[in-house]
Amino acid sequence: MATEGTAIICRAAVAWTPDTPVSLEDVQVDPPKAGEVRIKILFSGLCGTDLHILEGRTKMPFPIILGHEGAGVVESVGEGVTTVKPGDHVLPLSVPQCRECRSCLHPKGNFCRKENIISPTGLMLDGTSRFTCKGKRVFNLYGTSTFSEYTVVSEIAVARVDKAAPLDRVCIMSCQVPTGFGAVVNTAKVTSGSTCVVIGLGGIGLAIVMACKASGAARIIGVDINEDKFPWARELGVTDVLNPGQLSRPVQEEIQEMTGGGADFAFEAVGLNDTMVATLESCDPSFGVAVLVGMAPSGQKLTFDPILMLPGRNLRGGAMGEYKTRDAIPQLVSAYLQGHVRTDPLITHRFPFQDIRRAFRLQQEGGCIRCVLRLGEGQEVKDEQGGSL
Repeated sequence: MATEGTAIICRAAVAWTPDTPVSLEDVQVDPPKAGEVRIKILFSGLCGTDLHILEGRTKMPFPIILGHEGAGVVESVGEGVTTVKPGDHVLPLSVPQCRECRSCLHPKGNFCRKENIISPTGLMLDGTSRFTCKGKRVFNLYGTSTFSEYTVVSEIAVARVDKAAPLDRVCIMSCQVPTGFGAVVNTAKVTSGSTCVVIGLGGIGLAIVMACKASGAARIIGVDINEDKFPWARELGVTDVLNPGQLSRPVQEEIQEMTGGGADFAFEAVGLNDTMVATLESCDPSFGVAVLVGMAPSGQKLTFDPILMLPGRNLRGGAMGEYKTRDAIPQLVSAYLQGHVRTDPLITHRFPFQDIRRAFRLQQEGGCIRCVLRLGEGQEVKDEQGGSL
């Protein structure tokens, strides 16, 4: 740990350019300024969004330190920080909660006006960076950058959690779990006995599946082109599986026939225009609810026949499951500790930080639900073969 107010040199996975593997580098992490928190990251999940950015599908400024699904310990705080202190266990949040803007003050709003997602700058709120590598400024991801042993985050994007929570398990509470669960319970409001469709059975999609099952859905149709995911999907609650590549007609037509006209609720967790339209067309025309969760490639326009909306379909979106993040994420962690939220099956692989390229390859191949990386010293965890990392 550095002396308070000084820079730290640590390891980070730097993405120098799109379509190039990340590189483990020594980076300088500046001390937190007023209203900021420097966090020692212990664990980080690898989300599909990280892969999409690395592939160039989602536009970001480069060079950049990716990662937005982490957990760690507060190392130091800047002037005026009152909600966390050194030693606190925390989760950095890609969607902040300033508790002052119009969105935060609205009873239903959660997309804080101080977000850095829609038009990402890769910079802190004051327009500067806290990362330097090889004499170059390095950008952050959504104000978090958890693929670094230390990171600096705005206080409004830090959730303090119970120290009893295992950080290698609850790190996914900073993206995967609230995004998937919230899409079901907050955005769609899935009802008992309903029929649900989930297009895309990756980490977010399977979190949606778990939440649909917990909400009492009677039938859950899982859709993916990678059939290796089907056993996981069935274990978590999917009742029917479809591979669009093996069908003789569009998957939405297959679903309409299977359900007698369309599902009650349909979720898109891929982030492609075609799958978004298929999701809308998969739900019942009169009362179906379609929820778009996946992030589409930058600059895309969603096009569909507006007559689809006339009978009464509902098309919804939502970030981080529409949870007010600093308020709700600690509550989700507490629910996990009490056994009310079961999320461990969503983590299938664990790797030491130096194996981050291997984790990216596994994610790209669809060979995991979620990989968790261990960055710092902390609780002993097991790798996918059961050995200590």
